[in-house]
Amino acid sequence: MILPYARARRRAALILAFTVLPAAAAVTPASASDAGPSANAAASAPSLTSYRWTRVAAKAPWSARAGLRVVELGSRLYLMGGRTPRAPRTPPVPGDSDIFSDVWTSADGGATWKRLLASGKAGVWAPRAYFQAVRRGNEMFVLGGQDYQVRPVPCPPGIPGCPPFASSSQFFSDVWKSRDGVRWTRLTADAGWAGRAGLSAAVLNGEIYVLGGSRNDDAAVIGGPPKRIYYNDVWKSADGRRWTRVTAKAPWAPRAGGVAAVKDGYLWVLGGERGFTCSPLPDCTPPYFNDVWRSRDGRRWERVTAAAGWSARPGHQCAVVSGRFVCFGGFGLLRNPTDQWSSRDGKRWTRLPGAPWNVTAPAAVKYDFDAIAVAGRTGPRILTFGGDRETFDFTDPENYKRVDNDVWRFAPR
Repeated sequence: MILPYARARRRAALILAFTVLPAAAAVTPASASDAGPSANAAASAPSLTSYRWTRVAAKAPWSARAGLRVVELGSRLYLMGGRTPRAPRTPPVPGDSDIFSDVWTSADGGATWKRLLASGKAGVWAPRAYFQAVRRGNEMFVLGGQDYQVRPVPCPPGIPGCPPFASSSQFFSDVWKSRDGVRWTRLTADAGWAGRAGLSAAVLNGEIYVLGGSRNDDAAVIGGPPKRIYYNDVWKSADGRRWTRVTAKAPWAPRAGGVAAVKDGYLWVLGGERGFTCSPLPDCTPPYFNDVWRSRDGRRWERVTAAAGWSARPGHQCAVVSGRFVCFGGFGLLRNPTDQWSSRDGKRWTRLPGAPWNVTAPAAVKYDFDAIAVAGRTGPRILTFGGDRETFDFTDPENYKRVDNDVWRFAPR
């Protein structure tokens, strides 16, 4: 997701009044890690109540960013893409950011990093954020996303409601693959599904699935056309080149920022959003989801629960360790959620002790970070990378700094 902006000056005071301001990974078996961030890293492990958060790297050499993606391939991590907010201009430009196509790798669980590719290199996928990356076999794939851009609009004097900026973003439907993060092959410039950001993706039974997402920017970010479109279609591909639409309209509501996971032979969808804001604050209900759905083929879906134990949210992550979902992080309109939850069946949820990243206040909770599950010496663990903590107050000269380039590990003691 990209932070809401329109009418920020009028809303900032109200919103902020309700916001509290502020070891090396082992190789994951291929059959478990094909699903990327939703991989089941091991068949057995200590109880999740014994897990603790440890910071692996406070400031990695890649720039602080959100909307990035990380894939584990072989014994290495590959981190790529995302957006880094720029220092505010006068007047503020909504979402003004540097967008990346760089690739970094780590062989020690995220403690140290080496840059493999600089951003903007010719012959590689264009800079983007809020895209997807998955691993299938011994290859990694980059899918979709956007290169969030805005342009000023000359507003005639005295014309009310004229937005000062308009979106000029590209929304991608291309697919690229690589075995080493350096040499990339474009499989298709247009996969058939509409270019989109905030999409979900996972690998089930050797096929890549793309689910949901959105196109165009939310009216809360850019106060004018084109209108944001949300999707609930499902597509799949065995090779990343040729795509088949499995269903035009899944029974779950159109959404972006949801999590796709693979567990127990099912493809799962958990949470997401269909808009960033609501009114009037603080009593309205944001258009966020905490429902859980599953499918064996992407066509026939079963609703596991209409409301999981955790609050509705986008920008979160759900990894799978030892046969259990672990969900945490995400965006809250008035305050970000500090809880973390686990479930074996997606229906019954248990709140885990503590808070993600050992936070003590909602303002420290990340959204639009990435997370993957990997195997480890003491049991399976979750690694997280970067993420966003920006608020609505774009007039705050420090707001753009609330994006991270740290690495954390959630693992047994």
